[in-house]
Amino acid sequence: MTTLTTDPARAAQRLTRYTVVDVRTPGEFASGHVPGAHNVPLDHLHTALPALKVAAARGELLVVCASGNRSATACTELAGADIPATSLEGGTTAWADGGHPLDRPAGARAGWAMERQVRLAAGSLVVLGLAVGTRFRAARWISAAVGSGLVFSAVTDTCGMAAALSKLPHNRPRPADLDATLVALGGS
Repeated sequence: MTTLTTDPARAAQRLTRYTVVDVRTPGEFASGHVPGAHNVPLDHLHTALPALKVAAARGELLVVCASGNRSATACTELAGADIPATSLEGGTTAWADGGHPLDRPAGARAGWAMERQVRLAAGSLVVLGLAVGTRFRAARWISAAVGSGLVFSAVTDTCGMAAALSKLPHNRPRPADLDATLVALGGS
């Protein structure tokens, strides 16, 4: 099934017609999101399916992430559950680059984008492997494993390190926040 997409300019024109669902981590969401967006991290999407089905019955769903990759994955999962949704091409990055505003929750601490977290973790592991490898040769395999993982990630357009990092506490929604989002989406 083909994922429906829309560009930021068209999405901005139709924003009042959409229920916007941001599938980034809570930390990324706090750094700035499309106005009116609801945060449902990608790894919690299955939990939100009933509420998203109700929201889709009321109107169109626009799924957003940082670049468009995770939102396309989310749209595929939603399509598998018979929930129509559209992905924002280029994500919040393209949205902001197009001159459209981003909302930031009052008092929220801006988090790092997942891509930046992956770069920090991968770079740190490579440097660690090389540094320790000067004393213990076998430690260089850490660098080789990370490099291989990055190549695999690029070829398959997946990221195991991002999946692992998304499990860290600062990337997880608080249960109360997710519950409130599900109630808002479900209209209950």
